[in-house]
Formats: sequence, structure tokens, C-alpha cells
Amino acid sequence: MADALTPKHWDGPPLDAWRAWRPEQAAAHLAGVGINWCVVGGWAIDLWLGRETRQHEDLEIAILRDDFPTIRKHLRAFDLHSVGDGEVRRLAPHDTPPPDKHQNWVLDPDANAWRMDIMMEPGDARTWVFRRDPSIRAPRSRMIGIRHGVPFLKPEGALLYKAKGLRPKDEADFAACLPSLDDVAREWLADALTRAHLAHPWIAALSRR
Repeated sequence: MADALTPKHWDGPPLDAWRAWRPEQAAAHLAGVGINWCVVGGWAIDLWLGRETRQHEDLEIAILRDDFPTIRKHLRAFDLHSVGDGEVRRLAPHDTPPPDKHQNWVLDPDANAWRMDIMMEPGDARTWVFRRDPSIRAPRSRMIGIRHGVPFLKPEGALLYKAKGLRPKDEADFAACLPSLDDVAREWLADALTRAHLAHPWIAALSRR
């Protein structure tokens, strides 16, 4: 979620109006959308593990930036807001998000509740690309899993994003995943962390058995 401590501009209900969909609810709303999308963040970890390891205050999904008009049309019953730099700005029906913003909240106007966070990412239908360092990439087929019909970013990708913050929930997600990561995932994540966050504390943990 955006940092709402000192917002510069805020359209829509306050931060405590987050009543996020569960992944299966999001999948129902996105049925037939016809684009690549996947759950990211903490819920992606739990989908991979096959169990809920903690509470989730929001739900994040990722799409390709070029696919935003398609998902916008599909979710026409909801209001979309561009988020970033201390701002939450409602997008008019035909507006596109600013090129320097990647985050969009979905507002359910009937419930006056935030339901989902849409992250726009680089890459294409075949290639997953790390937004913060486009040199880090992998085949999309390798990075995306699916459980009960819900696509999700596998933990090596989800943890790469989480490595920047090292919040308690990020540490908890790493600890939950670590025992189950195979050698290929460990090696890929350790290499990506070395490139994105040199000397990150998770690198040493990934090398231990």
C-alpha cells in the first residue's frame, strides 16, 4: 500500500477502508479478462505454500503495463486510482496512469472499500521482468505458478520484491518459504539479490541447508 502518513492528495475513502478481496474472489472478477495477470506480494507466498501463514491487509496483482486498458475496461464497475508519491488520484474513465506510476487501487463504489492493488510491470507475454532492475528477467512460464485456478508469482520473484523493505511481514514470508525452496529457486534468488541488493542478509541464508 501507499504511505498515507502525510498524503499530498487523496481521492476516495481512507486507508482503513481496505477490505481486500481474497485471491479466489479476484480471480472470479477477472474471469475472461484475456490478459496475463498474477497475484504478487504476501498472498503469492501463501498460494505457493498452499496455506495461509498470516493475515493479509491487501491483495496485490501484477499485469503488463500495456494491458492496463484491457483490465480497466473489464473492471468498469469499479473506480481505479493511481497511487504513488503520497498521492491517491482517481482516474477518469478514459485516463491512463502517469508513466512514472505503476500502482493502482481498485475501489468498490457500492461498498466504499478498496478491494485490490494492480501493479503494472514491464516484460511481455513470454518474459517476466523485475521492475526495479530490468536486467533481471526470466521466462514467464518459469516464474508464474497456479493454484486452484489462481495464477501467482513464485516465491523467488515475490521475495525479490520484498527484499527491499525487510518489514516484519517480509521476514516472516522469507522464513516461511526458505525450507521449501528448491536448489534452482535458491540459486536464482541469491543471484538476483546479489545484483539488486548487494550483501543482502537473505543471500547467506539461501546458501545454507
